Amino acid sequence: MDKRPISELMETTMQKVKEMVDANTIVGEAIVTQDGVTLIPVSKLTFGFAGGGSDIPKKQDSSDAFGGGIGAGVNIIPVAFLVVKDDSIKLLHVAPPAETTLDRLIETVPEVFDKVTDFVNKRKEDKDEDDD
Repeated sequence: MDKRPISELMETTMQKVKEMVDANTIVGEAIVTQDGVTLIPVSKLTFGFAGGGSDIPKKQDSSDAFGGGIGAGVNIIPVAFLVVKDDSIKLLHVAPPAETTLDRLIETVPEVFDKVTDFVNKRKEDKDEDDD
């Protein structure tokens, strides 16, 4: 089967999209700060691809007339950073604040857990010092 012009357009467009998008587009290269904190950017990638064409009826003086087009769009949105410091890893969102109470609650759970853990550990240390 002969290759149609639309096939060539689609292959070229998809190749260009592949060149723009790789794994480093989603999870970026690690950035190490002077104080030893490692930041790893995380992005959301969406893309669309559309194409179409038509074989225009041949006329006696035209040579394989064809009409067609291809389009692609890519959208990359930074959504978070993984923050690595010592033995701690946290996800720092860069998205807009949560809109619902449940979303806000879910976002604050790790922070509240850390504070409660620190409080319990401090109380335990204070108790151990009082026992000595």
